[in-house]
Amino acid sequence: MLILVINPGSTSTKVAIFENEKKKVQKVLKHPVGELEKFDNLMAQKEFREKAILEFLNDEGYKLEDFDAIACRGGVLPPLKSGTYIVNEEMVRYLKDKSRVQHASNLAAVIGYELSSGKIPVYITDPVSVDEMINEARISGIPEIERLSLAHALNIKAVARKVAFELGKKYEELNMVIAHLGGGISVTAHEKGKMIDVNNANDEGPFSPERTGELPVGDVVKLCFSGKYSRNEIKKMFVGKGGLVAYLGTNDMKKAIELSKSDEHAKLVVEAMAYQIAKEIGGMCVVLKGKVDAIVITGGIANNSNFVEKIKSYIYKFGPIFTIPGEFEMEALALGALRVLKKEEQALVWGEKYEKVE
Repeated sequence: MLILVINPGSTSTKVAIFENEKKKVQKVLKHPVGELEKFDNLMAQKEFREKAILEFLNDEGYKLEDFDAIACRGGVLPPLKSGTYIVNEEMVRYLKDKSRVQHASNLAAVIGYELSSGKIPVYITDPVSVDEMINEARISGIPEIERLSLAHALNIKAVARKVAFELGKKYEELNMVIAHLGGGISVTAHEKGKMIDVNNANDEGPFSPERTGELPVGDVVKLCFSGKYSRNEIKKMFVGKGGLVAYLGTNDMKKAIELSKSDEHAKLVVEAMAYQIAKEIGGMCVVLKGKVDAIVITGGIANNSNFVEKIKSYIYKFGPIFTIPGEFEMEALALGALRVLKKEEQALVWGEKYEKVE
């Protein structure tokens, strides 16, 4: 079984080719910020990214008709249970026109569906809107606004099972706090196999390489009504041009840390990011009432041991800490599709009226 895996990020598109469980090739197609800024919104980047994927396939000597399936990262859909879903026209329409958050993951299923031309099955597994939050976590303070479960669920769930295996336990037996550190940052609390609380990586929690995280609400209101910025300009300040890139002019964590060695301002910003991540982890330990079997730090930024040590210096007393650098999303997507192709698991069919499982 040959599977093409597509996983768009904020400034890159990861692509891979799997033959059954074996990864034959993987590449990160980098998209310069200057190029992406030419597009009015994320969905407008579709053809730009499709072209890059087709060039990758051509360079590797493959054609689309060679593949048995396309596995895509799931986008911001309404709350749903975890699992593998077949991508249909209704899902594509929703991601294009109705998704409540502009997120790079929304592009994956749309691109995969168009590339398939209806000839190849297209799947998503564990999208960012997997929802297992407890009701207490949903209350925001304003009845009209509900806190949402939007996190890097795919990698987080994969890493949770890896750590459980290391501990000789099942994921469903453990309490964990898992922090995914990438272009966006998700810090999540897991109780006996359920992700019961998350920070919405688009507008909550710590600031990240290109997102602001939580902001003082009063000052945000002043900014919005200042008349200086359009709606889209303000949204880009929050997601895309916030965080490290706003302070230091780069969304590259390696560059930021290197700069911090000689620049006091950069040092302060990097220290503040570690501080905020640690504070969020501490909050999730409280969600679990202090009963924490493991704290897991994962994602691309976890490759930087010096930055991870800054975080650990705040949280080392809260529980055993595991660092799982990188991301395992590509493998998780390929295996999700493969289980369906081998009839080991039945693909779920998504509809807009789909109700999440409590």
